[in-house]
Amino acid sequence: MGFVIVSGLAIGMVFAAVALVYNVMYSTSKVLSVTTGHLAMLGGVFGAFFISQLQWPWYVGLLGAMVVGAAFGWLTDLLAIRRVLARSDEHLWLLSTLALATMVQQGVALWWGTEPKPFPRLLPQAFGAGIGDQKFWLPIVLAVVMAVGLDLFYRRTMYGKLFLAMSEDAFAARARGVSTDRIRELSYVLSGALGGLAGFAAGQLTFAYFAVGLSLTLNGFIALAVGGLGSNIGALLGGAALGLLNAFASYWIGGEYQNTIAVGLLMVVLLIKPEGLLGSRNVRPV
Repeated sequence: MGFVIVSGLAIGMVFAAVALVYNVMYSTSKVLSVTTGHLAMLGGVFGAFFISQLQWPWYVGLLGAMVVGAAFGWLTDLLAIRRVLARSDEHLWLLSTLALATMVQQGVALWWGTEPKPFPRLLPQAFGAGIGDQKFWLPIVLAVVMAVGLDLFYRRTMYGKLFLAMSEDAFAARARGVSTDRIRELSYVLSGALGGLAGFAAGQLTFAYFAVGLSLTLNGFIALAVGGLGSNIGALLGGAALGLLNAFASYWIGGEYQNTIAVGLLMVVLLIKPEGLLGSRNVRPV
């Protein structure tokens, strides 16, 4: 049972890390990009490529995975977000980001292959196999560090304050001279780097697999919706709840019911508290 709890918490923190990436993107653009899980997929695939095939040290491979994620985040804004937001207030970004995610996923499949490949071990085994393995504790530590780091970024840095200003009212921020296009672009680069970092840290759990992006996109969104859009602590709680429910469902019922449990959790939370556990209810000014 202890193994089920630890493994569920670990995969839940992967979902939480993806939810945190959603929050960074959403803060400046009000967009929930379908490419979010694919940022983590690229981090895992390119991390394995850099370390296993190019024989780079793991910390250089980590940096490379974050650079790849940042580049894809920038391309997401350039190709799928910027022009759509400039020309329409409708949610057409859903289609543009889905198209970009599909093209990237198929491109990775052609280059990397369609079979899951093992992710290399990063650090010497310190606590033995089982629940002490780094593939369990590394995603947990990373998600917590990401949440704390983002909170400090928002509170202590000028760019973080600009992110918050755009989140509150992009029109007012633009009227005060803030280059909203540039800040949104920066947020997508940052979210791409964080997504690559998340996929790298979760590589031993998810494997280096081209098709994991869509699953992470869906489960990261569910964790975000359960915890509350815009809340980093909520993302951690939502991810933990989703991961533990999935783990217990696999242990007691069978792995084929994981998606049913995930969607069921989302429906229950939205029916009881539509804004999520720690989300704030939107008030329309009149």
